[in-house]
Amino acid sequence: MIQLTRLNSQPLIVNSDLIKFIEKAPDTVLTLVTGEKLVVRESPEEVLDKIIAFRRSILSGLAVETVSAAIGKPSPAQPPAAQSGAE
Repeated sequence: MIQLTRLNSQPLIVNSDLIKFIEKAPDTVLTLVTGEKLVVRESPEEVLDKIIAFRRSILSGLAVETVSAAIGKPSPAQPPAAQSGAE
């Protein structure tokens, strides 16, 4: 999810996976896969930067869990008892 700003300065949180495309005409218009259109203050480049930063944060968390599993250590998101099967 990324936080953007409507033209009336109200914050808006958007699921970036639902963005089909971004247009600049002259305002930035997001078209969602549902067909809904959202007009935001941020430039298309800023929206793209926010999407990339969000996805990097998700993938970096996944990388930590994958490396932890590969070396047999619990990841920060996984308590030791859950990994060892102990109750």
